[in-house]
Amino acid sequence: MADELPETGDATAVANPEEAIKLTQHVDITDIGPCKKHVKVSIERGIIDARLDEKFSDLVRQHPAQVPGFRLGKAPRKIIMKKFQKEVAAEVKNEILMASLEQMAEESTLSPLSPPDLDPNAVVIPDDGPMIYEFDIEVRPEFDLPEYKGRQLRRPTYTITDTDIQKELGRLLEPFGQIIPKDGAVEADDLVTADLVVTHNGKELNRSEEIRVKIEKRLAFSDGIVENFAKQMAGAKVGETRTVNLVISQEVSNEALRGQTMQAAFTVKDIKTIRQPELTPEILAHFGVRSEDILREIIRIRLERSLAYNQRQAIRQDLMRQLASNTNLDLPRDLLIRQSRRALARRVMEMQESGISDEQIEARRRVLEQDVVRSTMIALKEHFVLQKIAELEKIEVEESDIDNEIERLADQANESPRKMRARLEREDLIETIATELLERKALNLVLETATYEDYEMNPAEVDEGDVATVQTEVAASGEETAPAN
Repeated sequence: MADELPETGDATAVANPEEAIKLTQHVDITDIGPCKKHVKVSIERGIIDARLDEKFSDLVRQHPAQVPGFRLGKAPRKIIMKKFQKEVAAEVKNEILMASLEQMAEESTLSPLSPPDLDPNAVVIPDDGPMIYEFDIEVRPEFDLPEYKGRQLRRPTYTITDTDIQKELGRLLEPFGQIIPKDGAVEADDLVTADLVVTHNGKELNRSEEIRVKIEKRLAFSDGIVENFAKQMAGAKVGETRTVNLVISQEVSNEALRGQTMQAAFTVKDIKTIRQPELTPEILAHFGVRSEDILREIIRIRLERSLAYNQRQAIRQDLMRQLASNTNLDLPRDLLIRQSRRALARRVMEMQESGISDEQIEARRRVLEQDVVRSTMIALKEHFVLQKIAELEKIEVEESDIDNEIERLADQANESPRKMRARLEREDLIETIATELLERKALNLVLETATYEDYEMNPAEVDEGDVATVQTEVAASGEETAPAN
């Protein structure tokens, strides 16, 4: 094949190195599972031969000194081709492959979720015939989107009270408070020392002595969650045992224990409470204020921002229920696991933007991580729906949008925009910001056309961040091989 190449190629087929190579190629796409496609690409021979000819012609003209015994431009073409065949073929292959992928991205309707599973080193230019390569790729699911404008949505309302402000002030002052013994029964916000025994179907899986836990609405272990923890522990006295249900995370290594409900028996050994400190000038200075009234006003603003976040989340969930309830979005588990980091990062970023405290964000993150696959599935479904709306409405995110968002985040974190950008780039979160901005624009467009039915928000929904955490893996020593019937 190489010896028969003409000395000059077809002028219409040879591309200038500075210009994109236009290929004649056939792309065959087949389904191989949920959100997965197999792509086979066949590139016709003409452009390949023309590109090879161009490369060899350049070598003859520009690099004759590499062929001893021949003057400038006088080395026989066949000798040049034989000497540099391997290097030229590799260079042309890489150029053709890159051009092919870029052209396919422009012409195909595929919406990749990740880079293709393609090894460039395995692709070769054959001696004759087309250049063929194939790969698997994860893509956005295909689904029909119902009418999204003019929806009627339920909107929760709530009025921040002085009691809410006082409770939040108490939280802020806890690190400055004094831990003192308490007589009587367990109440919310107490600090309890207890022995813990975790059992499942009568079999003991774990035992811990004298763990200290704060009595909050929920209790999060490293691998499980206790809902309504404060309610179930309320009224317990020293020496008393309270048994609560503990739901194990879907991510524990022992598959037989995933999602199982255990019994966690807390035997109360000691009860303490936190005596709130007086608001001294030193404590006020810690929060950057000079008076209690200013601190309370800052707390009110922060609670209102947190409330706005919860309201928006509730509206968003109602909208997604309407748009995605009859939509079949079958998402493979391996995709959900790989996307979990970005999904969690987006949720954390949303909470940061809404002024939720770092402590509350960390507590909510712990809850989300207990069932990362389920929470990621919900987040991805919302993402796909909003992405499709953005496409239909031709919504885009500009570089200036990202710059403005980084400046806002920097202001919240009391950092310089340059330092904030560097941190986001280091943590690979710039794309996450762009995605969040696109979804926000699409959601805003839908919400602007909606009508609303207001309802009073349950105070428990407002105080979602009450989660106590314990750095203990309660199922770590579990040895069950199958769940009981």
